[in-house]
Amino acid sequence: MGKIGIYGSSFDPITNVHLWTASTVAHRCKLDKVIFLPCSSKRRDKTMETADEHRIKMVNMAIEDNEKFSLDDYEMMQDGWEIYTYHTMNYFKKLFPEDSVYFIMGADLLVDIGRGMWTKGEELIAENRFIVMARNGIDMLSAISRSPILRNHDDGSTFHLLDKGLAMEISSTYIREEFAIGGEPRYLLPEKCYEYIKKNKLYQ
Repeated sequence: MGKIGIYGSSFDPITNVHLWTASTVAHRCKLDKVIFLPCSSKRRDKTMETADEHRIKMVNMAIEDNEKFSLDDYEMMQDGWEIYTYHTMNYFKKLFPEDSVYFIMGADLLVDIGRGMWTKGEELIAENRFIVMARNGIDMLSAISRSPILRNHDDGSTFHLLDKGLAMEISSTYIREEFAIGGEPRYLLPEKCYEYIKKNKLYQ
């Protein structure tokens, strides 16, 4: 039996912090694989700046040298009104029936689920396990204790709370803004992705 982490994000673009986070989680949680899951541009709750094909290419370029990392375009292939993390996790559990599958997320998303802001959020918590990464200003234990949805489905192994130890919060938004105004975000993302963005004039 292996341990697999599902790491969903817009990756618009993928950053060095995404890679460092995935590597840290894999190391500390003894994961055999981290699957990068770019979200679809068809989702109703997100607006992508870049076409799906560009984001997929950049993720593939960023992870190609790490044998523990892979990409899955499952959510990109779904109809926009059917994209829910609950369904996504069911897909991966069926795909890897002999393995333990974890959803990797930030503490900010944990708070949102606890507040009932996610469709099928309670079912998601009840039927899955999570690796939750610290975010500045969020007390993860307090977030769980304050939410009936979270605390009543926590059997002691539902949430693996992880503090990365460094507050590296450089965002994709920051990088897009820098490209848009002619800034220089070169060392905030993989070099291949930086060159790809420049070549294809993305975020300009």
